[in-house]
Amino acid sequence: MFELYFTGFVLLCMIILLASEITEPAFIVFGALITLTLSGIINIDEAFKGFSNHGMLTVGFLYIISAGLQSSGLFIRTIYRLLGDKKNGTTKRYLRFLFSVAGLSAFLNNTPIVASLIPIVKKWAKKYDISPSKYLLPLSYAAILGGMCTLIGTSTNLVVHGLMQEQGLGGLGFFEITKVGLPVAVIMIFLLSTIGHYLLPERREVVTKLEDNYRKYVAEVKVKENYPHLGETVEEADLRGLKGLFLFQITRNGKKISPVGPDEKIYKRDRLFFTGKVDTIYELQKTRGLSVTEDLKFEDMDSDDVNTYEAVVSRTSPLVGMTVRESNFRERYNGVILAIHRAGHRIDQKVGDIVLQPSDTLFILAEKDFEEIWSNSQEFNLISSSIDIYEKPKWKGDLALFLLFLMIILAATGTLPILLAAALTAMVMVATDVINFKIAQKAINWEVLAIIASSFGIAQGLTNSGFADFVANGIVDIFSVFGDVGIIAGLFLAISSFTWVITNNAVAAIMFPVTMALAQTVDIGTEPFILTLVLGASTCFATPIGYQTNTMVYGTGNYKIKDFIKIGLPMNISVAIIVTALINFLYL
Repeated sequence: MFELYFTGFVLLCMIILLASEITEPAFIVFGALITLTLSGIINIDEAFKGFSNHGMLTVGFLYIISAGLQSSGLFIRTIYRLLGDKKNGTTKRYLRFLFSVAGLSAFLNNTPIVASLIPIVKKWAKKYDISPSKYLLPLSYAAILGGMCTLIGTSTNLVVHGLMQEQGLGGLGFFEITKVGLPVAVIMIFLLSTIGHYLLPERREVVTKLEDNYRKYVAEVKVKENYPHLGETVEEADLRGLKGLFLFQITRNGKKISPVGPDEKIYKRDRLFFTGKVDTIYELQKTRGLSVTEDLKFEDMDSDDVNTYEAVVSRTSPLVGMTVRESNFRERYNGVILAIHRAGHRIDQKVGDIVLQPSDTLFILAEKDFEEIWSNSQEFNLISSSIDIYEKPKWKGDLALFLLFLMIILAATGTLPILLAAALTAMVMVATDVINFKIAQKAINWEVLAIIASSFGIAQGLTNSGFADFVANGIVDIFSVFGDVGIIAGLFLAISSFTWVITNNAVAAIMFPVTMALAQTVDIGTEPFILTLVLGASTCFATPIGYQTNTMVYGTGNYKIKDFIKIGLPMNISVAIIVTALINFLYL
């Protein structure tokens, strides 16, 4: 009896400490594991078996694969296209965007997907003067819902899969969750897109005076034959409403057109002059058909090798008095000038014809060693890294997509176990330099893996102490009056309630022995209980604590706890009803 009460006490202390956020979650969960080991409730082998669990290891490899997918420019372009512009209907935009995010999350770990989409959504929102808070929370919710659809959609599913394998149950099939998870995702995304988004707050980011007073650079772009808006007016081409950029001049056949009216048309070989901040100018140079540089090396670039810099020309620099063209900047500095800032003056010449002066600030795209080589020279007064960029050659993105599809086919057909398929894919991505080794290491969320591994040992403690049977019997006593469907509903309620205060992965591991105890008590088979566990552990919409993607958008979207409760609590209740109804229909 002591072991039962002591395990319950340790579990309660862990939950309270996690909810209070007084220190890192991984430290708290590992502390609970060590306490149960020292008390003798679990032995040393049981305590650390989670650190070699197949589910936990698969999660680690999927982090690398998700990071490698960012190499695909198609990924980013598709998201921008799905978001559209202000002309698109709001409901239609939500439906396209959220279903696409859910589709990605079904086959990739949803945490790195949300991490890579947050800056894309914020840039898009800034461009069209829309509050990011209208889209960041739905982004997290769509990723969670997509993760409910396949085995590899979320680490929660893989945790349960690994625990089942340890129990000799064979694990989950690749699409075993889909029959319940897919209808849940479709219904909830439809409700979120048509009704739920009205409950979202509209909060703007705090814009400081410092940001308002950023240096305004001048950039020149050449219109090429593949520009999609040839023959359209400035307004039709959406060059007038660019956030942070201003089109102040067009040069055509040697003639200057300034100011530029909204009805002015854009033609091939026009030179467009913009003024703006470095981040907006960098985004401009990625627009199809608008060329800032003719240098092929920097058009098909890899951000592992290049970076952006801002450099101030010194009085003693040999660049002074030369035009940009005469300076042979590419050959001398292994870089290209994207834009120039000159205090108090707006430059309206071709960049190549600009005569460089002392104190001119150059916005440069150059090799990664540019700052190291030139920072102590007399060429520049100051060199500093500018904006963070992530660019990859097209072939790397195409290869990343191919490897992802190959991994899905190998795992879904049973040709390879999911762990081996994920490990092989990650290894090939690193070997072919789709993602370099250092970035692959950084892509892995070691804290999440530590929580998962530690939770397995704690789950074993719940079994050994009898605590799992105690909780299972309690659920049966309370909910059996409503029959088998009542027990399923009670289990779902208990699991999803835990996610309010502790992470979904820990919930899945800790509630696994309770779920198995219930399956042995109620004679309806194991599968309905396992599906209840994986879906219940992922049903975390009402707080920013239980699911990592919610935590990620919480601060960056300027949300408050009440925002999660207002929209997330109805979603939690809706998912509980849908899951219970589907399991009742399919199994009971």
